[in-house]
Amino acid sequence: MKTKTKFISAACVAALAVCAPVSGWAKEKKSASPAPAASASPAASAAASPAAKSPRAIPFHGKISAVDQTAKTFSIAGKEKTRVFRIVATTVITKDGNRGTMTDVAENLEVRGSYLKREDGSLEAKTVKLGAKTESEMSKPKKKKEKAESESTASPSPAASPTATP
Repeated sequence: MKTKTKFISAACVAALAVCAPVSGWAKEKKSASPAPAASASPAASAAASPAAKSPRAIPFHGKISAVDQTAKTFSIAGKEKTRVFRIVATTVITKDGNRGTMTDVAENLEVRGSYLKREDGSLEAKTVKLGAKTESEMSKPKKKKEKAESESTASPSPAASPTATP
């Protein structure tokens, strides 16, 4: 009986010895991460934070209500508010499927694309597609609709199937 107790005690001590360094490493990792950021200059950490959290592109579409060629902006009037998009050097502009420029952006044109919302609240256009959708864009099926349609046609719901009554 004494040997079993010693054996169990030894096993517990061994388990603690093995687990203690593992939990210590996890704590060290968590505390080690902020240390390099704290030692870096404030400008470097401010520059690193946007890179760490890259903004996602948000889609837009509508009709251009105003254009400012000097400021390189265009506006789309919405139901509640007007959004002003800024065109930058990295913005990709296409008109009817071909490469376009800021001079192609004009009032009353159909427009769609994507933008990034910056920390100062400005909207920076990432892609701008001017004109009506091309045939290739119209024939491209949407993934969500395609999946929903395939699920609804693949198996009818049990409630919709006729039931036999005696």
